Amino acid sequence: MTVAAPDLHRVNLQMPRHVQLDEDLLFAICQANREYRIERNAKGDIEIMPPTGAETGRRNSDIAVDLGSWARLDGRGVAFDSSTGFILPNGAMRSPDASWVLRERLAELTPTQKQRFLPLAPDLVIELASPSDDISDLQAKMQEYRENGVQLGWLILPEQRRVWVYRRDSVDPECLDDPSVLGDEALLPGFGLDLQRIWTPAL
Repeated sequence: MTVAAPDLHRVNLQMPRHVQLDEDLLFAICQANREYRIERNAKGDIEIMPPTGAETGRRNSDIAVDLGSWARLDGRGVAFDSSTGFILPNGAMRSPDASWVLRERLAELTPTQKQRFLPLAPDLVIELASPSDDISDLQAKMQEYRENGVQLGWLILPEQRRVWVYRRDSVDPECLDDPSVLGDEALLPGFGLDLQRIWTPAL
């Protein structure tokens, strides 16, 4: 007998409006449920994402390795993986698939803040769509990043071989069809994200 695979999608938990889930409790909930990726939207509701499939996980790993290797050589900032939470100015807690923050901004935080969700918007965020993601939800999240101070955001859609580029100083995103490399010399000099490995399944 063949058992159908479960349909894994995001679960939204609406919080009563009179209940305030503070950062300490949210951090504790996330630590107790590490198998899930948990975020909080600007209204205070909890969004729970299931673990990714293997191919998406491989793509995420490639992105994190490329960004992290460049960040070490560049030295101006620190790269973070998808397990890192950021408290945005609008109150949302987001965990982009990959991100990068300038060291001069991190230096303004206390040691305690650096052990919890970082109370700032990253300078760069990268979101990688998985087959189960709703693209409109991801696009709304990218707009939220931009409106909360993220300098540069890349929304990568492997199935469409397309990238949406969001910039803080531009209201409308730019659409790139089938690019081979992603970069931004103004913010990320010398960095080029090889998209050929992202477009091509490896498993």
